[in-house]
This record gives sequence, C-alpha cells and structure tokens, in this order.
Amino acid sequence: MKLFQPISILVAAFLAVFTEAVIPVPRHLFGAQVDLLPALMIYAALNTDIVTVALLAVAGGMWFDTLSANPLGVSILPLFAVGFPIYLQRDLILRELSFAQLVLGAMASALVPALTILLLLTGGQQPLFGWGLLWQWIVMIVGGALATPIIFALFDWCEHALGYRLRTEPSFRPDREIRRGKK
Repeated sequence: MKLFQPISILVAAFLAVFTEAVIPVPRHLFGAQVDLLPALMIYAALNTDIVTVALLAVAGGMWFDTLSANPLGVSILPLFAVGFPIYLQRDLILRELSFAQLVLGAMASALVPALTILLLLTGGQQPLFGWGLLWQWIVMIVGGALATPIIFALFDWCEHALGYRLRTEPSFRPDREIRRGKK
C-alpha cells in the first residue's frame, strides 16, 4: 500500500485548515474565507481509495470545526457526502480535464456549506441568514472551483517529484539471442 498520497493529502488538509484560520487576507479582501477542504475531497475521491476519503472527511471536518464556530463534527457528513458519490463514479469522470476539475470543485464548494447549514438547522442551531451569506457562498464556490485544478496540479507535481514509481522491465531483453534450429 502506498502511504505517500494519503499522508500528503491529510497534511495538506491540516495546513489548509490552519492557514484559513491564521491568514485573514482573503477574508478581508473578499468578505469571505475560501474553504479548500471540498477541493481536497474532490482530489482524494478521484485519486485515492475510500479509506483516504473517509479519513479526510473525519480529520478535515474535525480540524475545520475545531477552528470555526461550528459544533464539533458537523462538517464530517457534508464532506463525506460530497466525496463518496464521486468516489463511486470516478471511472466515468474525466479527472485529467481541468474543466471537469473546475466544475467538480464548484459543485463540492457549493454543496458542503449548504449541507452544513442544513445540518445546523436540523440540530436546532440558528445560523445568520442574509445577503451576506449569499455573497460568502458565491466567493466559496468560485474560490473552490479555482483551487481544484491548482490542487490537482500541485499533487501531480508532488507525486512525480517525490513519489515512488515502480520500474517496469519487459520480460524480453533486446540483447538476448534466440537460437533456432536443430542442435
């Protein structure tokens, strides 16, 4: 089992959540913070196994909820609800196409906050609604859509630069001499 890719995805999720909490520049510029976990979930669902998708949903959701005003654990189900169907249909998705990555990133960045708000309302919480929420949702959708192809390119570069690739040798050596005929 290759452990480089799952570990690098979990480290990237931790760093993404931490930088979202510490660096306030996007929040001050756009009035909303871009969430990178849905874009990471798209990458994990298309390129790894179901265990990595579940680990990203649980660990990323817990890290995100720890550093936000959300109740602890409310982001786990929306992240997994986005990643699991994409994991099931990943053979049908053109994962190398930047446009497909952009569209999937936009859909995931739209669904995760919407499902989180739905879970908050179901749990009796009262999130703030207004035109500001719509603006924040639009910024999150656009930011997540733009971040998804960048995340794919970054992980492809890391896999190429640092990952272990098996060297395939053909069973037939070209310098081997084949003798035919009777002896």
